[in-house]
Amino acid sequence: MAKSGITTQGLRTAIERSGYYPALVAEAVEAAVGGERIASYLVHQETTFDANEVRRHVTVLVLTEHRFIVSHTDEQAADSGSPTPYATTSTESVKRDRISSVVVSRVVANPESYTPGALPREVVLTIGWGAVSRIDLEPAACGDPDCEADHGYTGNSTADDLSLRVSEAGDGIDAVRETLSFAQALSEATATPSAGRA
Repeated sequence: MAKSGITTQGLRTAIERSGYYPALVAEAVEAAVGGERIASYLVHQETTFDANEVRRHVTVLVLTEHRFIVSHTDEQAADSGSPTPYATTSTESVKRDRISSVVVSRVVANPESYTPGALPREVVLTIGWGAVSRIDLEPAACGDPDCEADHGYTGNSTADDLSLRVSEAGDGIDAVRETLSFAQALSEATATPSAGRA
């Protein structure tokens, strides 16, 4: 769920509605938010299949006046290190002015008959702030097909700190709408200088 201009109670309600260890997730997120006013949030739960296990993961994104907060919670099955199942939750707090990119990719069915305002069937939200960079390398080549010289490598460096995929088929149309709403709030926030910035 994504909402704008809401309270901590609204965020807690959305976390509880997700049904995924709500006390654990809410405590971690609320501790990271502290006393700041929440401008917008998004709660997204994913279910993945790993061999013979079903695992759940929840991502909570929160935009405050000065920060962007990311929380991930994963559950793990019992293993040799832990005789009981356990969950891991983490939060990261990023100053708003550190966000370098907000990419929204939309997948639209039947684009020839698209009408403005119609929701896409899938959205991928990618946010970069420089914490993680991916480097894709490949052997460099020249234009000569007979050349056997070693030209080294060429590649691209991509900031890809967070990527979140939401689809109508897997998550429902409301999740697509809420993801677009949060993406818009985040894009607008990164275009506006934070209070106290020069």
